[in-house]
Amino acid sequence: MKAEPTKPARTAEGVSATDLSVFHHLYSSIADEMGAVLARTAYSPNIKERKDFSCALFDDQGRLLAQAAHIPVHLGAMPRSVAAARNAFPKMDAGDVVMLNDPFEGGTHLPDVTLVSSVFSSGDCMGYTATRAHHADVGGMTPGSLPNSRSIHQEGLRIPPVRLVRGGEMEEDLMRIFCANSRNPGERRGDMRAQLHAHHVGETRWLELVERAGDGKLRQMNEALMRYADRRMRAALSRLPRGRWSFEEEIEDEAGTGVAAVLRGTLTVSDAGVCVDVRGSDDMVPGSLNAVRAITESAVYYVFLCWMCRNSGNASPPINGGCFRSIELQTRPGSVLDAQWPAAVAGGNVETSQRVVDLVLGLLNEALPGSVPAQSQGTMNNVTLGGRTPEGGFAYYETLGGGAGGGPGVPGASAVQTHMTNTLNTPVEALEFAYPLRVRRLEIRRDSGGAGAFPGGDGLVREWEALSPMEVTVLTERRRTGPKGSSGGSAGKPGRQEIRTASGEILTLPGKGGGHLSPGDILRVETPGGGGFG
Repeated sequence: MKAEPTKPARTAEGVSATDLSVFHHLYSSIADEMGAVLARTAYSPNIKERKDFSCALFDDQGRLLAQAAHIPVHLGAMPRSVAAARNAFPKMDAGDVVMLNDPFEGGTHLPDVTLVSSVFSSGDCMGYTATRAHHADVGGMTPGSLPNSRSIHQEGLRIPPVRLVRGGEMEEDLMRIFCANSRNPGERRGDMRAQLHAHHVGETRWLELVERAGDGKLRQMNEALMRYADRRMRAALSRLPRGRWSFEEEIEDEAGTGVAAVLRGTLTVSDAGVCVDVRGSDDMVPGSLNAVRAITESAVYYVFLCWMCRNSGNASPPINGGCFRSIELQTRPGSVLDAQWPAAVAGGNVETSQRVVDLVLGLLNEALPGSVPAQSQGTMNNVTLGGRTPEGGFAYYETLGGGAGGGPGVPGASAVQTHMTNTLNTPVEALEFAYPLRVRRLEIRRDSGGAGAFPGGDGLVREWEALSPMEVTVLTERRRTGPKGSSGGSAGKPGRQEIRTASGEILTLPGKGGGHLSPGDILRVETPGGGGFG
């Protein structure tokens, strides 16, 4: 007798586990390929070498469908950019690409420029492709567009949702305006075209998938993937005890010697999910450390995505809009974690986001002591250098790695990007080829990690020598106190930075400050170590 074929087991979402896995990876592969194209065709070292960009797919309702493993601070905030584009152009046509960077209309900070385009099949919108890339200069007070600002108007060109491409045709006037506001317009044009190439590849691959599987099958799988991600997140959250806990963190003032604002959070865990309430945080600050709500959402979502992945065993769960259904965030407009126009926000994206991660991890550790690692470096150590050469203007941007916190059974890694940034460093050869700079030192900052049974990772030391006159701006955290240890571990060492002039003078730079480099001057940055655990 011939045996009957075994039917694949169906999941709670009404589809087979095989289909869930296959379509999850098919969608993710499209985002991955978009990222590969963007990196390979970009002009700036910041995008080509450091990979400071993110790519994602959204369904026809604007819900996150799939993402590549790019920049956490980008990906958690991109749904607001897609929503802003859809609100501005509710009848987005095939061939349209919407551009925006306005932090108060779906963006995060001005250097992060988002493109959103729709994918049509047989006249119906199947969804949207989105890219966000950090453009190394979009104008503003200082090269690199991360100044010590007091208002959004000092930070660069602000772009509400506008059509960059209409019906497949570039709006050249808009492109010229965008490029003219940068200190290196040719680089801006090249990077923007790289983003557009990524969108073309994303649309092509999505339509190939439609042809293979059909519209109906894809829409069914979209819903199933959302429900499955929701189920996986709820299962992870069920490991937390029910109750309510509070925690506080501080962000440093511009000198790095005092407190600019206190971040206050409360975590409530119930059968329905979790609620993170940060309404008690201080009001907006005069400087650029204000975070728009999208940034706060990104940091909160990131922590719980880490929690979900850690508590999912070997089965990698899909990351999409369904993951966030059981997570509620409460913010207070006008606070440092829900900034309103015309607040300066350049540092909220890169620095305050890191400290929100520390806040939420602290809340989880209050709920379940010893369950999360000690604090990592808590900063991106932003460095921007720029000026003019006979060939034209230039702007160089870099975030620097530091120490990761030691965790339960695991020592912290050294000299790595942590939490909300996931970029690479700029290779010395690429940096020296593109800019009038020479890297004099790049090494581990030994003994900067906190002691413990599982010690924190060490930070790094980097030195740049200026070969022509240029401006320097640093935007950092963890200069007053080092990252905290956990479960008896010691804190990591705080970071520091200085200018060593060609004449031998040493000038200490504040954690958020700037200065001028003459030829032969050296900028030295020492990044924080991670906290120790146990």
